[in-house]
Formats: sequence, structure tokens, C-alpha cells
Amino acid sequence: MTDRERTREELLVALADLGRARPEWRLGQTLANLAMTAGRLDPGGVWELEDEEALAAARTLLAENTVTEPAAA
Repeated sequence: MTDRERTREELLVALADLGRARPEWRLGQTLANLAMTAGRLDPGGVWELEDEEALAAARTLLAENTVTEPAAA
């Protein structure tokens, strides 16, 4: 498996995780949020977004939007 394939596979998993974390976001909103989180604020931001940037942005959004349960005592 190439690095590009591995990154794409990880990105697709992260997108699925993000969909579960933020089910109210439509897919287009999710992609736009990835682009914005990656700093791609121009109108073509999603088009220009590299998979590595999208994966890093997805991880950032997941960290911000995942609620962790308190540890049991």
C-alpha cells in the first residue's frame, strides 16, 4: 500500500468517525469544515485540499468534537 492510499484510507475512517461525532453536519458541510480547519478559506478551498491536510483537519475536528466519558472510579 502506498502512502497516498494509506492516507486516503485513514481519511475515510476519520470522515466516518466525524460523521458519528457530528451527525447534524451534512457531508458538504463536513468537507467545507475540513477545508476551513486546514486554513483553506478561499472559495476553492475544498478543491485544493490535499488528503494529508484533510486528515490533519479531521483529526483536529474529532479532538474538538469528541466527548469523552469520565473514567469509572
